[in-house]
Amino acid sequence: MSIVSLPAHFDGRQICLDEPFNIDMDTKLIVTILPTLPTQKIDNEHGDWLFLSGQRLEDAYGENEPEYSPDLLKEVNPNYEAR
Repeated sequence: MSIVSLPAHFDGRQICLDEPFNIDMDTKLIVTILPTLPTQKIDNEHGDWLFLSGQRLEDAYGENEPEYSPDLLKEVNPNYEAR
């Protein structure tokens, strides 16, 4: 199985996946705790930058993002080791 990132939350007792996903028993997992936004008020400019950067990330990694095949490369990087 390849590495997969899944959204989840802690309900006070256990970690719950936000979307259904089949995981085999005893599958090794790594849990990363994301910091919550501070409760203090974020100034308008900072909030606008956070919103804009979030929108651009959604654009870059959205569901409609096309898959690019290696044959679209104009020049292959000789230092890149394909996996």
